[in-house]
Amino acid sequence: MSEVWQPPQEIIERAQVTKLIRRLGLPNYDALYQFSIENPAAYWQEVNRFLGIKWRCAPEAYVDLSEGLPFPKWFPGGALNWVDTILAYADDPTTKDQAAIVAECENGRIIHLNYTELRQRVLGFAAGLRRLGLGRGDRIGLLMQGGIEAVISFLGISALGAIAAPLFSGFGVDAIRSRLSGCDAKAFIATAGFMRRGRFVDIAAIIRDVRPMLPALQYLILLGDAPEGSTIPDAIPWREIETSPDSDLPISMDPNDPMMVIYTSGTTGKPKGAVHTHGSFPLKIAHDATIHFDIGPGDRFCWPADMGWIAGSLILTSALMRGATLVCYDGAPDFPDWSRMLGLIERHQVSHYGASPTLIRALRLHCDQALKPDRSSLRLLITAGEGIDPEHFLWFQNEVGARHCPVINYTGGTEVSGGLLSNVVVRPIIPSGFNSISPGIRVDVLDTQGQSLRDAVGELVVIAPFVGMTQAFWRDRDRYLETYWSQFPDTWVHGDLAIRTKDDLFFLRGRSDDTLKIAGKRLGSAEVEEVLLGVAGVAEAAAIGIEDAAKGQVLVVFLVPKPDAPEELPELAARAIEARLSRAFRPAAVHLLNELPKTRSQKVMRRVIRNIYTGKSPGDLTALDNPTSIESLEHLAPRRAQHIRA
Repeated sequence: MSEVWQPPQEIIERAQVTKLIRRLGLPNYDALYQFSIENPAAYWQEVNRFLGIKWRCAPEAYVDLSEGLPFPKWFPGGALNWVDTILAYADDPTTKDQAAIVAECENGRIIHLNYTELRQRVLGFAAGLRRLGLGRGDRIGLLMQGGIEAVISFLGISALGAIAAPLFSGFGVDAIRSRLSGCDAKAFIATAGFMRRGRFVDIAAIIRDVRPMLPALQYLILLGDAPEGSTIPDAIPWREIETSPDSDLPISMDPNDPMMVIYTSGTTGKPKGAVHTHGSFPLKIAHDATIHFDIGPGDRFCWPADMGWIAGSLILTSALMRGATLVCYDGAPDFPDWSRMLGLIERHQVSHYGASPTLIRALRLHCDQALKPDRSSLRLLITAGEGIDPEHFLWFQNEVGARHCPVINYTGGTEVSGGLLSNVVVRPIIPSGFNSISPGIRVDVLDTQGQSLRDAVGELVVIAPFVGMTQAFWRDRDRYLETYWSQFPDTWVHGDLAIRTKDDLFFLRGRSDDTLKIAGKRLGSAEVEEVLLGVAGVAEAAAIGIEDAAKGQVLVVFLVPKPDAPEELPELAARAIEARLSRAFRPAAVHLLNELPKTRSQKVMRRVIRNIYTGKSPGDLTALDNPTSIESLEHLAPRRAQHIRA
């Protein structure tokens, strides 16, 4: 196939993964992967050395499985603080004066911070948090736009031994409250607001409203000045936190001590708090940055992403754990025009650039502007966050990457830290596919009976514990077991549908549950429906995601109105979602129905709604309790393009 990217010999020779292969004395990548699953202890011991992971006390073993496969304890007997590895670049003569972070603001301001300065500020911030009374194990919410302050805050929390709880900067009151109360956050570091397309977005007003709903919250630290009318009397200015570092920072941690609880949403119930630890998440990300992203010291990595999603901490960790330069941008991708995103590559000589499929689609739509900047510094492109079609994959490779850059398709998730499947630059790369299971992980595709599949759609599963997997959900082990370990014995069922070919290539085919993914941002249908049911006049509600050429997926809402519901109910519902969750989740359409299809146990059959609304067969209806609900949905199908626009 002419569309397949073939690795030139010079790329193979200089690749980080090639260096690891040779260090292990192995003949090729296939042998590396096989070694990683047959001899995981030896593999991770050598990976730790190769990555330069700084251990305070060397581990006594690779893993302790005494609590069962779902609850591994990684590197027992060891001690570290994952931030040590980053701060050690300040002691290396080749990196101490190198830029650790280059942050570009929407207004054009550019700030640099080298590794020596980064160490001083991270340790000073950690000491300042300690002065307030914060310490090991305390949960600290983090809602900040990407940039130097966000990086300092995130690393400072870990250096102190506290636990970061990142939040999306577009969340509304309910979304913030549910997450911070879910982990009993003791402190909250947030921005007062930020610029988007030249306009100030007032976050302080939202925080002011949510503050009384969080009785466990003792400290609120605010970056920037709140506008008049949005001031919060007990807020501590972020700039006043930094102080002189304490000699014992970063503090020593057990590899299985949590460093982050980050929330993701499923199809039912409250958001799930995935717990990541010092000896798992950072090691997995540093590993993937090396094996898949081919990042090493001196490289420049740019992948604009919100700190509230797993991508934010993944990107930060990928760059800084490898001694590279993190290039940040905190503004809108199209301000002042669509040349802004790829202009970051030219201005900062970016070597590695990442973009979600949603952004790639937007760049292509505005390619006359988007492709104007020079991109000759690029060596590698990355895409992740949702599925990407071959057409846009190839456009990214051929137009943005000028045909010489490989595109690393990467998929994992909040609960697994980094990648389960990805590409490596030493193998041919198929558009939209994955040419490798990530080393150290045993992945397969199973049918409904748990049998291995080839060339057919099945469930993507992991059949052994792996470094990077969540420790569990925050104080909810039963829900964690039910979510990932209940379908097949001793098997992690990831929730993605996939195809594994006879040649061991993989292709994703969407989610196997009802999780919404709007413009690359995951949201549970239950979270949307909870907001809708709070709108006067709404009796019942269902939320689904449908495919959209521009955004990947858009939200469509179905309501059963009360008899006294106002005529403007659809608009009121759309406004409520925008206000309580985020403008990014504003529905593309709101429809009124007499009833929703339900099972005998009164569970809404969103699968049936989605299938009929998109013109497909409704599928298995044996569990349907109210067949009359189908007729009104079928009448809606021809009108599905009539949208309420944001």
